[in-house]
Amino acid sequence: MIGVLLALTSAAAYGVSDFFGGLASRRVDALRVILVSYPLSAVIVTVLAIFVGGEFSWHAMLFGAASGLALALAMWWFYIALAEGPMSVVSPMTAVLVAGIPVVVGVALGERPSTISFVGVGLAIIAVLLVSREPADASPGTPAGLAGLAGLAPTLPGALNASTLKPGPLNLGALNPGLGALGSAPRFTRRVAWFTIGSGVFFAFAFIFVHQIEAGTGLWPLVASRGVASVIVIAAAVATRQHGLLPRGIVGIAVIIALLDVAANVTMLYAFQGGLLSLVSVLIALYPAFTVLLAVLVLKERVGRLQVAGMGLALAAITAIAISG
Repeated sequence: MIGVLLALTSAAAYGVSDFFGGLASRRVDALRVILVSYPLSAVIVTVLAIFVGGEFSWHAMLFGAASGLALALAMWWFYIALAEGPMSVVSPMTAVLVAGIPVVVGVALGERPSTISFVGVGLAIIAVLLVSREPADASPGTPAGLAGLAGLAPTLPGALNASTLKPGPLNLGALNPGLGALGSAPRFTRRVAWFTIGSGVFFAFAFIFVHQIEAGTGLWPLVASRGVASVIVIAAAVATRQHGLLPRGIVGIAVIIALLDVAANVTMLYAFQGGLLSLVSVLIALYPAFTVLLAVLVLKERVGRLQVAGMGLALAAITAIAISG
């Protein structure tokens, strides 16, 4: 039961982080926000690691670094896919990969969840798919409110939050000005498909890598994770020339995102160390529901019927997994 609570806490932190990331992205490019939040989260995790202690392990550090690399690349590619392709396809496809691949890997490694747990896993994957969908009444080529962040993983997991980048809405016009100028709906091209699949797979493997970190190593593996991710973000910002100073009002949001990113990753680490990969991963993958819920409660965003149904299925999935645990 504790593992379920930790996983849901991680999902909530990721979802709230993406909510704030969406607010910030209405004013500046998302990468500029991450350029502040990621290095800051790395510093915070390092300070916490000193106090938490733990046994140093090269095995754990390598898997931590691998998770940071996977998350950073996944988030970068996910943003590209969102900017160039239809969100109604990109976001759900990424979300299903993030939720489904760890389940397959967990079972292949010998995990045998109960029948009720498998029912919960199935409901969770469907829930992520529905919640991540763009409402049907959204205008072509633009995300429908903060729900557009639903497919962002991990600020997935803390990803480049958006993590984490998990995914008001992303400003597609800022990421790809040509879309707004042409006024044409984005197409799911082969290039977009590769970025979409790549981001989903790497998000999923970030979960798998974190699950391989053994207990007793403290938070040092997260230091490696956030450090590697920060280096990649800085390199991406320099390469794309998106490294200007943030407006004063956005700096505070970036700090909040960094704190949420730390909370999400710490609880994720302990959840994976105390639970099955196949169950914990799908619970954390439900974080889009928290983003959508905040959009409804705070910004009075409208959501589609499928998203509402998805949130209902998410509750059913959580109940099934909690009962079996």
